Amino acid sequence: MIQENILKLTDYGLLTGLIQPEDKIYIRNRLLELFKLDALDDEVLEAHEKQPAMTITAAQEQLETLLNEMTDYAYEAGLIEENSIVYRDLFDTKIMGLLVPRPSEVTACFRSLYEQKSPQAATDYFYKLCCDADYIRRYRIKKDLKWKTQTEFGLLDITVNLSKPEKDPKAIAAAKLMKQSGYPKCQLCKENEGYAGRINHPARQNHRVIPVKIHGSSWYFQYSPYVYYNEHCIVFHSQHTPMKIERATFQKLLDFVEQFPHYFVGSNADLPIVGGSILSHDHFQGGHYEFAMALAPIEREISFPGFEDIEAGIVKWPMSVIRIRAAQAERLVDLADQILLTWRGYTDEAAFVFAQTDGEPHNTITPIARRRDGKFELDLVLRNNITTDEHPLGVYHPHASLHHIKKENIGLIEVMGLAVLPARLKAEMAKLKQAMLAGEDLRADEMLEKHADWVDTFQANYEKIDESNIDEIIHKEIGLVFLEVLKDAGVYKCTEEGRQAFLRFVDAVAATLTA
Repeated sequence: MIQENILKLTDYGLLTGLIQPEDKIYIRNRLLELFKLDALDDEVLEAHEKQPAMTITAAQEQLETLLNEMTDYAYEAGLIEENSIVYRDLFDTKIMGLLVPRPSEVTACFRSLYEQKSPQAATDYFYKLCCDADYIRRYRIKKDLKWKTQTEFGLLDITVNLSKPEKDPKAIAAAKLMKQSGYPKCQLCKENEGYAGRINHPARQNHRVIPVKIHGSSWYFQYSPYVYYNEHCIVFHSQHTPMKIERATFQKLLDFVEQFPHYFVGSNADLPIVGGSILSHDHFQGGHYEFAMALAPIEREISFPGFEDIEAGIVKWPMSVIRIRAAQAERLVDLADQILLTWRGYTDEAAFVFAQTDGEPHNTITPIARRRDGKFELDLVLRNNITTDEHPLGVYHPHASLHHIKKENIGLIEVMGLAVLPARLKAEMAKLKQAMLAGEDLRADEMLEKHADWVDTFQANYEKIDESNIDEIIHKEIGLVFLEVLKDAGVYKCTEEGRQAFLRFVDAVAATLTA
């Protein structure tokens, strides 16, 4: 079986273009070496050559099964220490790493397509390679639960993330005993490319990154292995340097969308609570997708002295967003920088906005850039991470009543209207469905108790809840909870009072421009 699977995987590499016909014997020999085999039996080769040629679609669909069988063999042969997902992932990544072209080849092909065809042709090639190399595990991504919920602010995207594997107890215990390593310094560093990984760090032999120049500095372009949305990419600094939102950030974001006009790109904020999960390495996230926030209209047009040539407005969105548009990127940079500087030092006690308390800064911005209708566009999302005794995790953070669905930070992806919800919800929603249909007491169940108050609030809104509509209702209500999450995260609420407070900040920016 292992010999046949080596031949099948080689065929997969040929069909997907990961390897060329001249590489076939070489790859077979590398795989034999990996599995500590001396040769392929003649009868296995003959039987394989008599089989009908496989289509690329069939090969892609069988990759998961093929790798599972190969890692099963590896465990039985003593090549894997434990038969668990962490150890299996380390080994099957090593398998796929043998099929992936060297970084220099990938970069050369990317640049050739960019220059001779188009930026989109280059990213199409690179994204396909990352999928075919199993760096993006398509078969796991398919397991994610996804739906949309209609709201007054447009269609919100809801995902329950199931593609990121949870560590097993043995791997967690083993990781605690391991000597701590500072290499790579984090999972975004360029040193991950080709890295074998370890129990507490994923293998990356099948990982490739593309060097890019952004506003004169060295960065790298890659895709996220978990693909929360179409062509979810990450652009990261060549050095392990902390996140910082500043004038140069706007220049880099706009430079990136000038080079890749079919992508948007944005940055998480640079402060805890309102920032992303990795603040230690400067990076952006982008992709080929249009979020609800990008589709949201301007609710109120505004203008700034000296920048009358720039279209500006407050976006109809539950978070606090100023959108600015112009033909010239540098004009947007000048205005965005002034908005950022003003917001950094802005306090409005009546609106519970404090620039700092006890020397700790609270105000920052989540910026998103895109090209639209031949112009550059920046969305500047105002963020504040102040905490209180009532809201110890953040005033502008999901409040405690919503934690049964979403407790984590509201980063860039959520800001734009895509909920990334925890995997636990799959089991909880399945059990909740059965309990509701059976009329059970949710408060008597340890898993479902936290959802009881929420269910009480929406059950009365429906004439009937039965097998025919309960899935749709639960999905809709989870989406509406996410809407409340975004409202909590909004510094200025979508009320008359909130809008007046928002305009006071706009006036404060204008005052700095005329001072």
